Amino acid sequence: MMAPYLQIIALLEMSLTCAVVLTILMQKISSTEIPFAIRLVVVLLLGNLFFWPLGMSLELPLSAYVRGATGELSIVTMLLLWSSVLPDAKKTPLGFKLPLALIAIVFYPLALGFGMVDPYAWGYGSITLLIAVILFAIGCGLAGWIKGVWIIAFAIIAWAANWHESANLWDYLLDPFLAIWALIAIPKAIYLKRREKTQSGYLFRAG
Repeated sequence: MMAPYLQIIALLEMSLTCAVVLTILMQKISSTEIPFAIRLVVVLLLGNLFFWPLGMSLELPLSAYVRGATGELSIVTMLLLWSSVLPDAKKTPLGFKLPLALIAIVFYPLALGFGMVDPYAWGYGSITLLIAVILFAIGCGLAGWIKGVWIIAFAIIAWAANWHESANLWDYLLDPFLAIWALIAIPKAIYLKRREKTQSGYLFRAG
């Protein structure tokens, strides 16, 4: 059974995540840039709305129902979402999304039993997996994406501290939503690259 303090942590994280997602959607709908101070206030207000039980016909907070439907998100997913509402937040580089998508393509079929190897079992204290994750973080740093280094570092620290109910490192690094996001990013990047080349072709066409 999940410890009470872990339940509170899980509800706080999901409440904040729901608030951030709604704030991001508001920003995308808005025709102008929403100031950071307003975004912060909106996140805090919505976070409280999702965290506290509203009474009426709901016995649990809204975040509990969302968590029941989505499951627990990885630390990497939450930190990527939360940091996206910060001032001057930059887009996540394709150099991170591409290897993440490749890992997901290999990981999930094998973890679901389509093969003789179960990579999910490596998350229970495998030194090799931990070293691989650290090397991946170093690669992010060498590529100039320092935020990625901090995000992965926090995920490892959270795993070592048993921050979530799971004791598996994979659950702190990867989840289906993060995998889908990375997989969608690849064809989108190819499409944008082709459109950019087409537009540049029109600009430099003679006549």
